[in-house]
Amino acid sequence: MSLGMMLGGVVLFFIVIMVMKAVRMVPQGYEWTVEAFGRYTHTLSPGLHFLVPIYQSVGRKINMMEQVLEVPSQDVITKDNAVVKVDGIVFFQVLDAAKAAYEVAQLEVAILNLVMTNIRTSIGSMDLDESLSKRDEINAKVLVSVDAATHPWGIKVNRIELKDIQPPRDLVDSMARQMKAEREKRANILEAEGHRASEILRAEGDKQAAILEAEGQREAAFRQAEARERLAEAEAKATQMVSDAIAGGNVNAINYFVAQKYIEAFKALAEAPNQKFVLMPMESAGVIGSLGGIAELAKDALERQGAARAVAAPATPPRAGG
Repeated sequence: MSLGMMLGGVVLFFIVIMVMKAVRMVPQGYEWTVEAFGRYTHTLSPGLHFLVPIYQSVGRKINMMEQVLEVPSQDVITKDNAVVKVDGIVFFQVLDAAKAAYEVAQLEVAILNLVMTNIRTSIGSMDLDESLSKRDEINAKVLVSVDAATHPWGIKVNRIELKDIQPPRDLVDSMARQMKAEREKRANILEAEGHRASEILRAEGDKQAAILEAEGQREAAFRQAEARERLAEAEAKATQMVSDAIAGGNVNAINYFVAQKYIEAFKALAEAPNQKFVLMPMESAGVIGSLGGIAELAKDALERQGAARAVAAPATPPRAGG
C-alpha cells in the first residue's frame, strides 16, 4: 500500500470523526449542554443540531423527564423518644438543564440527603401518635422545605411520600394490647347498655301489666258491686211485691215467699262441707202445713198492724157550715 493511500485513509477517518462531532441528535426527554473549551455556552433541545468540531463539545446530558428516587430506610427519634424506621419516595423533575448540570454535584445524592434530613426534622418535632396519624402533614412539610432548597438547582420536587413508618416491635405489641383493651371496653359498655335497656323495657312491661291488672280488678269489682246492687234491688222489689200481696190478703204469695226461703236455706245446709247428716220433715204435707201455719201467723200480724194504725189515726174534723 502506498503512502498516498494511507494518508487518504487517515484523512477520510478524520473527516468522519469531525462529521460525527459536528452532527448531534438529542433524543426526546433530554437536553444537552454545549461547552466551548470547557465553558458552558448554550443548551441543545431535542432534535438535530450542528456543532463546530474541536471548538464546541457536548458537556452534560440531562434527563428532563419526571424521575423517582427511593428514600432508604432510616431510624428517626420522635419527640417522646420513640425510635421509628422511616422510608419514602421522591418525585422530581429538572426544569433548567444548565443549573442542574453546573449548580450542584451529584444531584440525586443531594436530593436524597435533603429529603432524609427534613424527614428527621419533621418527625422529631412530633409525638409517636402524631407521626403515625399525620402522615399527610409530614409529607406536605417535607415537600415545601425540599422544594425551596432545590429551586436554585433548577429542580421541581413534585411529591414526597412516606411509604412506611415502623415503630419498635415492643411498642407495636403494646399498642395492639391497648387497642384490644379499648375494644373490650367498648364491647363491655355496649353490653351493659343493652342489659340496662332490656331491664328498663322489662320494668316498663311489668308496670304496664300491673296497671292493666289493677284496671281489670277495678272493673271486675265495679261489675260485681253493680251486680250485687241489682240483685239487692231485685230482692227489695220482690219483697215489696210479696208485702203488697200479703197486705191485699193474698195468702199464696206469702206461702211462695216462705217456701222459697225455706228451700234456699235447706240447699245451703245440704251443700255445707261440715254437714254429714240432715234432719228434716220428710212428708210433704208436714212441710206444707208448716208453711201454711207461718202464713196464718203473718196474716194475723198484718191484720193487727192495720187495726192499730186505724185506732191511732185522728178523726177527721167536721167541715164548717156555709
